[in-house]
Amino acid sequence: MNVLVINCGSSSLKYQLINSDTEEVLAKGLCERIGIDGRLVYQKTGLDKEITEAAMPTHKQAISLVLDALVNPATGAVSNLSEIEAVGHRVVHGGEKFAAATVLTDEVISAIEECNDLAPLHNPANLIGIRACQELMPNVPMVAVFDTAFHQTMPDVAYMYGLPYEYYEKYGVRRYGFHGTSHSFVSKRAAEIVEKNYEDLKIIVCHLGNGASVCAVDGGKSVDTSMGLTPLEGLIMGTRSGDVDPSILEFIAQKEDITLSQVMNVLNKKSGVEGLSGVSSDFRDIEAAAQAGNKRAALAQQTFAYRVIKYVGAYAAAMNGVDVICFTAGLGENDSKIRKMIMKNLTYLGVQLNDEVNDATHGKEAIISTADSKVTCIAIPTNEELAICRETVALV
Repeated sequence: MNVLVINCGSSSLKYQLINSDTEEVLAKGLCERIGIDGRLVYQKTGLDKEITEAAMPTHKQAISLVLDALVNPATGAVSNLSEIEAVGHRVVHGGEKFAAATVLTDEVISAIEECNDLAPLHNPANLIGIRACQELMPNVPMVAVFDTAFHQTMPDVAYMYGLPYEYYEKYGVRRYGFHGTSHSFVSKRAAEIVEKNYEDLKIIVCHLGNGASVCAVDGGKSVDTSMGLTPLEGLIMGTRSGDVDPSILEFIAQKEDITLSQVMNVLNKKSGVEGLSGVSSDFRDIEAAAQAGNKRAALAQQTFAYRVIKYVGAYAAAMNGVDVICFTAGLGENDSKIRKMIMKNLTYLGVQLNDEVNDATHGKEAIISTADSKVTCIAIPTNEELAICRETVALV
């Protein structure tokens, strides 16, 4: 079965066409600057990347251009659209309504709309992509795969805030968590690597990138995760502050004479390692600056790693132990220095770093702990698109 995976943002759209039988990526790319001028990036596996400047006033036009590229006689991945047998859509927020991927129906779409208040920047864009695909591919089954679904197994002690309970009852104010598709994929892969039953393991997954989160997976279920009502809570990230004292919002608003909305913009888009370093939200730029002697860049690296160390320790305590610690996403998969900074502070758990393997591991699977380490530490490239494809196939 050929599955088209769609990840739709407000002005962009990422896509992959995957053969679910072989799990081979047939083609991939993205649409950028939707509603502005438009750019299509398309690459059939084995061929060079093609970039086309094309008008994309709406997401419907963007998806139409993607479909045209996929059936292009010269470089298309399929001969006609009938060969695309299902579409899997990433949806950021499913609230408490969805604990698993779901076949899209009118009722499901209405339920997703009801979660828009919880993810105003993401869910409306996801819905635009869904409706555009439905219009252009009316007879193709489609599935919504939710970032929040994997975390719906968290117990109430993990997801409740210390706020008046009525806010939870009236508005759904609680911790939901994100990156669920990645945490699920990586934790399952970790069980395969160590050749043990998924249900018998205590696993901590560190999804470290521009957006970053840590997840505790006990017996195959998410029992806690660092992101909250929104992706702002938890780790320090590329431009997000992570955990802060809530009083800071009022303090900054008064001192800077700005609105709450403006403060939130600072916390989401001008903070994190970019705000700390004054250099960039890209960890590669920060590493280069740190190597050149920039103390703020070095501080940004250290505070990022320190926050990860704290969450790993907290989740080891929450699960009363840990068997496997995974590192994934752009930074977790590629940055051996950050992994080392984290692992050297976990020796109390029995973690022993294999320096040679860790230093040589960039973007590939590898056990980076020693054979006698009490906790197995693994670098595992995440593959959210493949995870979405698998969940789509399981339902359709």
